[in-house]
Amino acid sequence: MYQHIVKPGETLWAISEDYRVPFQTLVQVNQIVNPNVIYVGQAITIPGLPNPNEIPYSIHVSTSSRTLTLMRNQTHVKTYPIAVGRILHQTPVGEFVVINKAPNPGGPFGTMWMSLSKKHYGIHGTNDPSSIGKAVSRGCIRMYNSDVEELARTIPIGTRVFIRS
Repeated sequence: MYQHIVKPGETLWAISEDYRVPFQTLVQVNQIVNPNVIYVGQAITIPGLPNPNEIPYSIHVSTSSRTLTLMRNQTHVKTYPIAVGRILHQTPVGEFVVINKAPNPGGPFGTMWMSLSKKHYGIHGTNDPSSIGKAVSRGCIRMYNSDVEELARTIPIGTRVFIRS
């Protein structure tokens, strides 16, 4: 099981939204007596997500170089060009996990969508390949369709994603 560590300012409600897990499920699974009282550093079990320590893959995103690097057991596998968030819609920095995959989401999301453990953010394809390499998205990580499909075939749900500026 995946363990989310509570960060400053987070609420159980926000955590439930980020991981798309019903609030009551988090309360029950974690045996939380008062859902309004959680503390920084507390481990919250997220049901349905595997332990990322058992997954050999990790994704490292550099928003400044606009690259996404796939690692397997700390060994470089491949680096992909990406587009990132524009001014006022920067790509969030931090550590996240891939919580689901949705092929063919349509429109601007190209041929694959992978949700991150932050509501409204993901790694996805594009219907505008000329945008890759630029800061143009609303915060998501945009990839060429063939690249995001390859990545989605390679990594499992629960893969860690490290985003740095």
